[in-house]
Amino acid sequence: MIIRRMSEADIHQVSEIEKETFSQPWSAHAFEESVRDDNAVFLVAEDVGEKGVPEIVGYIGMYVSAPEGEITNVAVAENVRGKGFGKALVSSMQKEAEALGVQVIFLEVRDSNASAIHVYGQMGFSEIGKRKGFYDFPKEDARVMRWQSNE
Repeated sequence: MIIRRMSEADIHQVSEIEKETFSQPWSAHAFEESVRDDNAVFLVAEDVGEKGVPEIVGYIGMYVSAPEGEITNVAVAENVRGKGFGKALVSSMQKEAEALGVQVIFLEVRDSNASAIHVYGQMGFSEIGKRKGFYDFPKEDARVMRWQSNE
């Protein structure tokens, strides 16, 4: 597995994972704008696929306004979930954040997404609140989580 900065060449594969994961997926154009944004960091997890060819299996995005960051997207392809890609992406983003002077990262996660909540907890995030009715399709509350750098 390789974790690296997302490039425009990755956007098609990232968009496919986004569509399979979220009920209101970001457009390819939104990813293009984010990759070009100097205040954003988007990473991809790349692994050798079934055909022996490298493919994108997950991604994470964060907007930075140091000393804070907000994780906007995290997704792993359905066929490789549970294999550590999500943890690797979050860990890599935490390192990127610290290098950029980010001391606190916030994110929202669906109340029902127990696996993501578990991973975030393992990575040092703690729940600090809820946003009622934050998500649509289906309507659901979001847990607001926060990570604090040790530096």
